[in-house]
Amino acid sequence: MNDSSGDAGPRTGVSDDKRSTVRPRRRSWLRVTGSVGPLGIATTVLWLSIIVLLPLAALTFNAFDDGWAGFWNAVTAPAALDALRVTVFVSVIVAVVNVILGTLIAWVLVRDDFPGKSIVNALIDLPFALPTIVASIVLLSLYGPQSPIDIHLNATQPGLVVALAFVTLPFVVRSVQPVLIEADREVEQAAASLGADNWTTFRRIVLPTLAPAVISGGGLAFARALGEYGSVVLIGGNIPRETQMASQYIQQQIEIDRPINAAAVSVALLVISFATLLVLRLFAERSVRKEVDAR
Repeated sequence: MNDSSGDAGPRTGVSDDKRSTVRPRRRSWLRVTGSVGPLGIATTVLWLSIIVLLPLAALTFNAFDDGWAGFWNAVTAPAALDALRVTVFVSVIVAVVNVILGTLIAWVLVRDDFPGKSIVNALIDLPFALPTIVASIVLLSLYGPQSPIDIHLNATQPGLVVALAFVTLPFVVRSVQPVLIEADREVEQAAASLGADNWTTFRRIVLPTLAPAVISGGGLAFARALGEYGSVVLIGGNIPRETQMASQYIQQQIEIDRPINAAAVSVALLVISFATLLVLRLFAERSVRKEVDAR
């Protein structure tokens, strides 16, 4: 006598164990992990939408109010291209200056002890707290027509570099400092014991460790300098094709009642900044993967 009760279920060719593993895979993208939960994630997304996404969407919508042709004409206008060229050029110079001097400052703050070190360390963050227009007034008083030290940088591109270097100073310093603090100095001592000089030790051992932080800080300084306005509004002079930054050009277009042109150039700056931050993000993820693989 055959007992068919154990075979009562339908034969689908897939065991219960397989079905139990297939279903979670199909719906894994719906699962929420972590300690915050769906409500916390929804709150985060809502807040970011209100603060970031909706304003950017409105800006983009205004930029294309006259269609793609109107947007392209606004961005490629000679005055707009000159302002973008000056902005990108000066921002690149500022990023390079920050990479070199910011790394040096971080090295001194971590590896050297001197009187007033805590004060200098606190001053690094001052540009974050100080209104940038105040920085422009101070720089104009120091390097303007009435300069007490007889250095006149008013309405020049070097003046723009100095102003932007001031507001972007903390980025490289604060990016490199933690890496230097956690760096293994025994490797450097071993290299020195094997006869390597200071430059060789720095180039072959220290610099590869610092490179991700240096590049990240330099990229953030570049992105910050692209949209800066307050620190350059006075010392820059706003001379078209020479010292007019894109932010000043945008304000000028608003003042002469050309909001579409202002929005178009703003979107161009936004695209450049977003591309920079995206590259930095991809570079950081690649560096993390390399560290994981090395372990």
